[in-house]
Amino acid sequence: MPTTPSALAAASTIAYADVLSDDGTTIRAWTNDPDGVIDGPTVVLCNGLGTNPWAWPALLQPDCGVRVVSWFHRGTGGSERPADRRNVGIDAFVQDALSVMDHYGIDRTVLMGWSMGVNTMFELAAEHPERVTGLFAVAGVPGDTFATMLGPLRLPRPVARTITVNWSRVLKASGRAITPVTTRLPIGPRTIGLLRRAGLIFPVPHPDLAALALAELLATPIEWYFHLALRTAQHGRISLRRIKVPVLFVGGTWDLLAGSRHMAAAAGKVVDGQYVELRASHFIPLEQPDRLHELLVGFIARAGAPAPTTPGTPGT
Repeated sequence: MPTTPSALAAASTIAYADVLSDDGTTIRAWTNDPDGVIDGPTVVLCNGLGTNPWAWPALLQPDCGVRVVSWFHRGTGGSERPADRRNVGIDAFVQDALSVMDHYGIDRTVLMGWSMGVNTMFELAAEHPERVTGLFAVAGVPGDTFATMLGPLRLPRPVARTITVNWSRVLKASGRAITPVTTRLPIGPRTIGLLRRAGLIFPVPHPDLAALALAELLATPIEWYFHLALRTAQHGRISLRRIKVPVLFVGGTWDLLAGSRHMAAAAGKVVDGQYVELRASHFIPLEQPDRLHELLVGFIARAGAPAPTTPGTPGT
């Protein structure tokens, strides 16, 4: 639970709703506009795997000017695990995204993705182009994500994929032993400082929110998290010829989880693609929230994201 004043203030900007997905799984959705007062366009966020609202400090500000609708992945953050544990992965996440959009009365809008969420939004755009006006991709690639990991090492794709998939299998297998430790770790701003000194994350302007984001991420059992990850690893590359809307890729030079050069290459293969590179790691939303927000607002103006008929009111 939020404990610092800024974290408590951020928590007050989030409202939750339970949404029934097509297969009967209950998904916990959220929006940054609990009172319906944001006078601006709506964007649907396909978040990083297992992540939460606290990873987006700029979007938790009352004057951010962008109404965000998102959800927690299956088995994380209050969303139910499906009855069939095989019913997870990018295809299931796309169905969850569509169910959330329908719940909030969003017919067509800009999609924003981070990390594995970039896979989700590209798949949604390819399969349901009538629902999408633009794609804002942060630290993620359109499919075959595991082959682009360890990007700064410039490994061949098959080698990178073999290493990262096998490492995920090890963590899944050992998850039941690790989870009792990770769920009890005391996470605070000092933890974020230690991670920064270790080179795992760059400096962040809101360490209390970064700590909250990490604490909630670690609340997910390790074995379930890597079960989700391995299912998403089965999602292959998307044919970018199917993407007919504007796309902006924002990559981090030192990103180990989504290769920036692969993002730049993808931007050159879509009809209206652009690429911006920031000196950041994979955690761009936490490290450079203001710059990312500036890029998002500019992209919305270019791609067009309609405002809701009744902002903040589900199902209108």
